Amino acid sequence: MGAAISLIYQCGDAFAFLVLSACGLAIIFGMMGVINLAHGEFIMCGAYVTVTTDRLGLPLPLAILCGALAAGLVGIALERLVIRHLYGRPLDSIVATWGISLIATQGTLILLGSSLPGIATPFGAVRVGGLDYPTYRLVLIAVAFLLLGLLYLLFNRTRFGTIARATIQLPHMAEALGVDTRLVYSLTFGLGAALAGLTGGLYAPTMTIVPTMGSTFLLEAFATVVIGGAEIFLGTAPAAAVLGIIKAVATSWQGQLIGEIALLVAVILMVRILPRGVSGWLTQERA
Repeated sequence: MGAAISLIYQCGDAFAFLVLSACGLAIIFGMMGVINLAHGEFIMCGAYVTVTTDRLGLPLPLAILCGALAAGLVGIALERLVIRHLYGRPLDSIVATWGISLIATQGTLILLGSSLPGIATPFGAVRVGGLDYPTYRLVLIAVAFLLLGLLYLLFNRTRFGTIARATIQLPHMAEALGVDTRLVYSLTFGLGAALAGLTGGLYAPTMTIVPTMGSTFLLEAFATVVIGGAEIFLGTAPAAAVLGIIKAVATSWQGQLIGEIALLVAVILMVRILPRGVSGWLTQERA
């Protein structure tokens, strides 16, 4: 019984990590077609701002929101200065965002040092089946489900979501109808960056705060988005669930390294079997 509960907990924890890591990237990469290699640095920005504002006396939830807001504002600024000139040029966007990633990482290292004193993980632990489980990890699982629901409502039930999807799919038609497409692109990119910052803020109490921390999230975020496919709200959650279960089972069996290897092997196999991703397979089944 205890082993089963432990495995379920690990699957939920891995699912939350993949969903929260991938949501911002799913909007920027999945919807806008921008290959954003600076996604990890937006996460790092959110973590650094969260830790700093928490140490200044803000309650942790407000500190996390400050981290998300800071990353979102940085994202809007970068979209206006750099990214908007690279739409439709994927190779150029790779080089540009990679350069931004290097500048952000090395700049943080020079200005703030090799690490930042962290903050304590809140809420303690709950005891189930003779084992203790951090309560904060359960909160992260709940936040992952809540965030998926809110993003679905935002892009499918609001005027902004309709305009954003129309602008990204048919920008010239949207502009002809009077939509300020530049503003929509900026806000959408800023939202993706803010979600990355939110992820950094949420995970700041659980990990060491270093300039290279974004790389911890980047690979698995891209893997989740690619496996999810073009329909981000249809594909991201199932992809995260499948990859989370594989990673959790392999980790509980042979440790963290084997878990990472199993996840990468699963990604390779799923790309081969489902070239259009989980969402492409689901929409094909519906048809």
